[in-house]
Amino acid sequence: MRVFDVFNGDADGIISLVQLRRADPRPGAELITGRKRDIALLERVNVKSGDNVTVLDVSMRTNADALRRILNDGANVFYVDHHNPGDIPAHENLQAIIDTSPETCTAVLVDACLKGQYRAWAITAAFGDNFPKIAQQMSEGYDLPLDQLERLGILINYNGYGASVSDLHFDPADLFRHLAPFDTPMQFLEQKPEIFSKLSEGYDADMAHAKNAKVVEETDRGLVLELSDCAASRRVSGVYGNKLAQDNPSRAHAILTRSQGSYVVSVRAPLSARSGADELCLKFPTGGGRAAAAGINALPFDQLEEFIDAFNLQFCG
Repeated sequence: MRVFDVFNGDADGIISLVQLRRADPRPGAELITGRKRDIALLERVNVKSGDNVTVLDVSMRTNADALRRILNDGANVFYVDHHNPGDIPAHENLQAIIDTSPETCTAVLVDACLKGQYRAWAITAAFGDNFPKIAQQMSEGYDLPLDQLERLGILINYNGYGASVSDLHFDPADLFRHLAPFDTPMQFLEQKPEIFSKLSEGYDADMAHAKNAKVVEETDRGLVLELSDCAASRRVSGVYGNKLAQDNPSRAHAILTRSQGSYVVSVRAPLSARSGADELCLKFPTGGGRAAAAGINALPFDQLEEFIDAFNLQFCG
């Protein structure tokens, strides 16, 4: 029997797996991940009957055909996610925990499965996935350094963005390996300060770069920005969108980043009404995500006006 751990390369995916593998170590597991937008991950999984596959924070909708293949080949699949799943297969080998509520993330769902055994990690992931209120609620009754956990969650999330793994400071599989030995993020921060420092320095530099973004469209209810074509822009696009959403909770945001002949688009619904981002992005061929935060992997330049019209219709009435 072989074991495959398939997970999104952002804070939510990585930390979900950290929690599970602290509770149920599987040292021989094959890690399958990538940058945040590299989500067609099940295509890389070739199984035999009796193999076990864990899938975390990866769109079932995007991986539907590969998931059915894996199930039909006789593997057992444990699938936890909070993105729009499309049609969930009815199969005896599939255990799926899917919750598309705009007020949850995969690591919180894993935390519930583990009855809060690694709560500090789940809180860190919630901060990283732009759910600070949930993180704060989950911390009630615990004496935790929330400022440190928030910063760490944001940095892990930041590391996942880029046009390729070469844009990132750490390959997400390697970052998981750095985090996985520790029961708490506080232990990690104490024993691996060099990882935190490298991410922190990169984040601060890239966020300063993002402040020079070009305003493409601005209203009271929506803002569309364009970042220049460089690695710093590709790394910071998602977390910059998260920060803008926190600073302006009644406004929707879209961050456009030029990359390889098209725009990479990050969309954040208003925090005051976490809905509509996935509906907007699914109107375009490479779009997907969840109600509160979604994206388009490759928006052709000549579809920019169409996207802005759809953005305004979705969020600005």
